[in-house]
Parts: sequence; C-alpha cells; structure tokens
Amino acid sequence: MTPVETAAHHWEGQVLRLIRDRENHVFEMVTPQGRAALRLHRPGYQSPVAIRSELWWCAELARAGLPIPAPLPSHDGRLLVALPGGLHASAIRWLEGEALGEAARPFTQPLPKVLDLYHALGALLARVHRATDALTLPEGFTRPRWDRAGLVGDQPLWGRFWEHPSAGPDQRATLIRARDALRERLAGETGLIHADVLRENVLVNDRSVFLIDFDDSGYGFRLYDLGTALVQTVLHPEHPQLRDALMQGYGTTDTSMVEAFMLARTLASVGWTMPRLAPDDPIHRSHLQRAVICAERVLNRA
Repeated sequence: MTPVETAAHHWEGQVLRLIRDRENHVFEMVTPQGRAALRLHRPGYQSPVAIRSELWWCAELARAGLPIPAPLPSHDGRLLVALPGGLHASAIRWLEGEALGEAARPFTQPLPKVLDLYHALGALLARVHRATDALTLPEGFTRPRWDRAGLVGDQPLWGRFWEHPSAGPDQRATLIRARDALRERLAGETGLIHADVLRENVLVNDRSVFLIDFDDSGYGFRLYDLGTALVQTVLHPEHPQLRDALMQGYGTTDTSMVEAFMLARTLASVGWTMPRLAPDDPIHRSHLQRAVICAERVLNRA
C-alpha cells in the first residue's frame, strides 16, 4: 500500500482526493465516523509531541463549542499514528464550507459581504483566544514560539529572510531595516495563537466562518493572528476596509500594531519560500516585492 492508503487504513477510511500539498499532504477521506481530512505530516517540521499538542488544543476548542474541526481518533483510539519511514498521520472531522478566498485572486463575493465575513473572523479569533486562556494545558504541551525572537530574531522560525538569495541590495537593506524596527516595536498580549489565518484556512458557510489548519499554531503575540489574516490583502485597494472590519470584530483599535504584525508576517513569508520553492519560482519575487512595499508603508507611517 502507498503511505496514504496505509494511513487511511487506521481510520478504516477511503481517500477521495488530495486537497493540499504544502507543509502536509492533506486528503479528503470518508470513514465509518463520517468525512474527514487526513493529514500526512511532513517529517521534520513539527515533532510528534507538538502535533499531539495541536490536536489536544483543537479538541478542547471544539468541545467548548467553537467552529474548529476536532481531531478524529483512529480505530484503536489514537489521534496521531506513526507510519513506516518516519511519517505520522492524523485526521480531523470535516467542516462544510468554502475557503474565504485564495492568495493573489480577487474575492468572488461583493465587498459588503466580505467585510461582514472579516468582522466575523475577528470575532472568532477573539473567541479562540478567550477560550484558550480558560484552558489548563497538559504536562508536556509544546508548540513553536511566534514571539519576537521567532519573528525577527537572529534565527527566525521560518529562516533569515534578509538573506534571501533573490533579494537585491536595496531590498535586503529594507528587509534589515524592517527587522530592526520590529525588534523594537512588537509588543502586546501573548498566548496560544493560530498563526496562519490565511484565506485558505478560513471556511465560509453562509455568514458563518470556521478556522482550520492549526499546523503552524504556537505561542505568540495575539495580534499576530490579525496580521496573518491581512497579509494577502495588503496590496489590495480594499485593504483598509478589511483591516478595520477585522479589528472591529476582534475588539481592538491599535491599527499601527496590527499593521506591524502584518509586516512581520510578510517578512516571515519571505523566509518561508527559501527552503521550500524552486529557485525560479515567481513566488520568491512576489513575496519580496510585497514585503518591501509593506515595510515602506508601515515604517514611513510610524
């Protein structure tokens, strides 16, 4: 059997299709317990104990009534299954909905509807943060840290973005200037965060929004969740309206800090591309350009 067939067997499932191939391979699967998303975790990205911590957190959020997909136990009760060759697999319950959008593509719904959804997303992030603060984390719980060091330290979680080989001298200087400014500026409440609130990770069902894919979740600044939710729209003309709707839903008025965290995410995304994409992939260039434009806007506004 292939690795995905071996994994599906642990849930007595049948794989229907590949959904996503980024950090993990994610498949739609049908099981006796219903539809599920089957994940084959990329070796070396998150440790087994970190994945189990993520699954515990999502289970607790779902148990608290939040629109978060709960993990689905395998037929022998495990949430994380070790496979031959060092792979690990997990499954989460299926949530019906369509992605809020896709990177680099315009929204398909009218702007007033999208603004309502961003307001709802902000409110959902606030609920996630409040519900998380009410939890008692189990012994051994561990997740990455999206703190100052993880974002703009000497060894950021996603790599030293200012050393991107495709960056020109002027771009590199701007990235360093942004890094140094954010080292002084980033502040605020911290706790467990989703850390990857891209449009692909927000499902929409009518006027309700669901949050999926906690693979990058960790400890960090709470407003970083808002920054990640805005990074894909920073160059869009409707960005200020989307930002304001998201902030109103969350309950913050700190525009400068939200945009500082948005800049932090554009920088991290530059680092993310380096070990993952082919040298000639156009995303390198587009992410560098976005980061430089965002840096100039945010730093010049300070």
